[in-house]
Amino acid sequence: MGVSGKGGFLAVVAVVGRGAVLLADAARVVDFGEVGSPPAPSPVADAPYLPDVASPPAVQTEGGNHYQKEILVAVILALAAVIVTVVSAIYAWTFWKKTRQALDSKDKKLSSTTKGHMLLPMFGKLNSMKTSKKEVVAMMDFSVLDSATGKFSENNILGKGGFGCVYRACLDRGVVAAVKKLNCCRQEVEKEFENELEFLGKIRHPNVISVLGYCIHEDTRLLVYELMQNGSLETQLHGPSNGSALSWYIRLKIALDAARGLEHLHEHCNPLIIHRDIKSSNILLDSDFNAKISDFGLAIYGGNHNKADLKPSGTVGYVAPEYLLDGQLTEKSDVYAFGVVLLELLLGRKPVEKIGDSHCQSIVSWVCFAISVLCGLCI
Repeated sequence: MGVSGKGGFLAVVAVVGRGAVLLADAARVVDFGEVGSPPAPSPVADAPYLPDVASPPAVQTEGGNHYQKEILVAVILALAAVIVTVVSAIYAWTFWKKTRQALDSKDKKLSSTTKGHMLLPMFGKLNSMKTSKKEVVAMMDFSVLDSATGKFSENNILGKGGFGCVYRACLDRGVVAAVKKLNCCRQEVEKEFENELEFLGKIRHPNVISVLGYCIHEDTRLLVYELMQNGSLETQLHGPSNGSALSWYIRLKIALDAARGLEHLHEHCNPLIIHRDIKSSNILLDSDFNAKISDFGLAIYGGNHNKADLKPSGTVGYVAPEYLLDGQLTEKSDVYAFGVVLLELLLGRKPVEKIGDSHCQSIVSWVCFAISVLCGLCI
């Protein structure tokens, strides 16, 4: 018997209702005595006078008793049928409900498992996992990354940094990623590698780059990121196109995206995270020019930091004056660097430019000078 959903419940109600009607009809039949026998007529006032005649003795017919027994048997059978039907319907409903719950639970587990595997790169080519508190970063085989980058071919180089190169990698199922290859010849490189895993392994935000996996192979450290098709903001602004692809709408969008990512680090992470290297080259753009903050190699948790505890770091032109001169490091140092990025978006100038053979000028100094000139003209 198949009973499903709301229809099964309505069927049970209909059966119970039909049984009640049958029982009511049977009760009326028993009250009347015989089928078709009308009730005794009421005495009428103007009935004609009839002489008293001795009534014949009542005769109980054998056929009448037999008919009443048949009615009683029919009522009992109908009642039994109703009870059996109701019990069967309830059993079928209960069985269907339990089966449905089991299927739903199985589907949820399967969906959760599938979703979890989709978050891990290479879809089954993992050999171990690195856990950082509640977040997981997948360890990947070096042979897989070596093959995905064409043995780290120069044709797949997306960019170069102080400690290594970033390569384009074609993974399984057509997934394209970026692989940063670090040569750990210095302690700073190992620290940068650990920082990337520590921070990006826990941060989940649409305006912060996602790390998909990592690999440790001899003295080489590799980090796998989502690929950002439009490269860095620095390349878009100061590269061959000189910002021609960036309309004012896109520039405003990039500024808002970067601000949201920075707000997440400062306001919603506990403890707060100070990036320490906000700059246009560390703001990456996807195919729709959505901006994401990257490169957490210098990042630290917020708190009280002494000047002796921290080695001065950052990029010239983006470092806040109080940090550069007095070693005072707070989240406002990131805000200062973000302000420099905003000036780059507005003016299209580099953070530091040469103004002579031996002289350079920062974009902040240039803006301050321009404002002073304008103010002098207005006086």
